[in-house]
Amino acid sequence: MATITRNDFAARLRERFGLTTADAYKMVDVIFDEISESLVNGEEVKFAGFGSFKILNKSARMGRNPKTGTPAVISARRVVSFRPSSEFRTRVADK
Repeated sequence: MATITRNDFAARLRERFGLTTADAYKMVDVIFDEISESLVNGEEVKFAGFGSFKILNKSARMGRNPKTGTPAVISARRVVSFRPSSEFRTRVADK
């Protein structure tokens, strides 16, 4: 299973659009910065045909240490949630 990295995105932008290496990296950084900043500000980020990202606020709850079985409090936190579009799910399922 391959992992796609920031370098891979930049290389694909260079190949498809003829960008310089520096410009391709700047574009990748701008895209991810915009996604991150929008999520930090509580906004949902949607990509047509791909899916949407949003922040979920999880409440504190009781859990347990799986090694010892001792009860433990799982603190409240914010997590990023991704929901794929139906088009994306279909493309993945067809492979």
